[in-house]
Amino acid sequence: MNKPLGRVVAAILILFALLVGNATYTQYIHAGAYRDSSNNARVLLSEYNHPRGNILAGTRAIASSKKTDDSLKYLRTYPEGPIFAPATGFYSLVYGAVGMEHSENGVLAGTDDRLALSRLSDLFTGRSPKGGNAVLTIDPKVQETAYKAMAKQTGSVVALNPKTGAILAMVSTPSYDPNLLSSHDSATIQKNYKKLLKDPGDPMLDRAISQTYPPGSVFKTVVSAAALKNGTKPTDRIQAPDGYPLPQSSHVLHNFDGETCGDGKTDTFTHALTISCNTAFAELGVNLGAQKIKDQAAEFGITGKGFKMPLTVAGSATGDMPDEAKTAESSIGQQDVRITPLQGAMIAAAIGNGGTLMQPYLVKQIQANDFSVVDSTSPKKMSQPMSSGDADKLTQMMKTVVNAPDGTGTSAAIPGVQVAGKTGTADNAPGKAPHAWFIGFAPADNPTVAVAVLIEHGGVAGNETTGGKAAGPIAKAVMQAALADAGGGH
Repeated sequence: MNKPLGRVVAAILILFALLVGNATYTQYIHAGAYRDSSNNARVLLSEYNHPRGNILAGTRAIASSKKTDDSLKYLRTYPEGPIFAPATGFYSLVYGAVGMEHSENGVLAGTDDRLALSRLSDLFTGRSPKGGNAVLTIDPKVQETAYKAMAKQTGSVVALNPKTGAILAMVSTPSYDPNLLSSHDSATIQKNYKKLLKDPGDPMLDRAISQTYPPGSVFKTVVSAAALKNGTKPTDRIQAPDGYPLPQSSHVLHNFDGETCGDGKTDTFTHALTISCNTAFAELGVNLGAQKIKDQAAEFGITGKGFKMPLTVAGSATGDMPDEAKTAESSIGQQDVRITPLQGAMIAAAIGNGGTLMQPYLVKQIQANDFSVVDSTSPKKMSQPMSSGDADKLTQMMKTVVNAPDGTGTSAAIPGVQVAGKTGTADNAPGKAPHAWFIGFAPADNPTVAVAVLIEHGGVAGNETTGGKAAGPIAKAVMQAALADAGGGH
């Protein structure tokens, strides 16, 4: 064989090898990814030939399939659409699967390996194949209460079981109706989707887990935890001037509405938290130092990194604290500190759970189509942000926020039940009203629910609102619903 011909043969062999390699990669190695892709219309269309499994909140189907007379044999429906939309997401002929519809697609479509026995049984019995069910930790009564309480507000409510990490409620408002995106009419789906995208309220944004906000004074719980860890006692008097000149800055920090803390010079650590004294916590943060605050925040999960549960949660972060002025601002939850409402609930849950932070989770069980359980989620410890002793001290301090006459969170008090909490009023943009926050848990000394409420720009109460006035009553309603329905769905 002459040399030029040999080169041609070699080139052909190399190209053939690449072709075989690519085919192997596509058909075997990457087949699962292509199969599960929301852009794979062929698979999506074939899935409409059999009923998709249910998404359940407790025993209530919040996403299900019903038989139709058209070429696509089953239609995905959401009986209480907007209420549960942040959890369910949607399943669309045009846009594929989003939310739990995407993360649990294998189960709902019936292709998950955990449903192998169910598929085999369908094959031998001749039954039409059906998807499995995803049972969420959501308590429908708590979810409904949170959604109704947030009427006309823009923001989020998240409720957790502090002992397990189970998510009892995950509300984002304004919401949207997933039924608008699940019809069998492609043109209608596209029209509705474009309308939702143009909506100034951004209803498809999951504010509970996908958006971060300045936490304002709820971050003082993190600074308090760091202070307790470093030897500050609840009864200690700390610096609390009427005005605190920020180090290396010409700016003087003042308290909300110009109020005086303690005697105008010092206040007890507990009372400074009770009335949410800005100057006290700014100076306390500077004395602790940026690293101790950042380390404490990281133990609560504020690391800048997101996680899955199985939905993807945006990472909460403290931001940089390159100097004492920015450390002071960060210590009152401003500057570059940003957290999700879920993270706010996690902070409260960890304090209420004796200092142990449990991994949040949203899926309680996976069921076959006959409702037999094929998998269950076991609670897992995420971290230990505080010792049990320090957690108890901070709990007692947070009880005064709600119970003391001058506490900022009295609107969250529940008759006959001890509540621990912390309010927050967070500046966010020039000329805009501050965000209103409340985080807390109940019963304070043995909690079964922890909650975070976030209302963007103070909600309907206007510029002078505080976390206590706007968010506290909503937190109260949600905690009452959880306590009344303890044990349901989680």
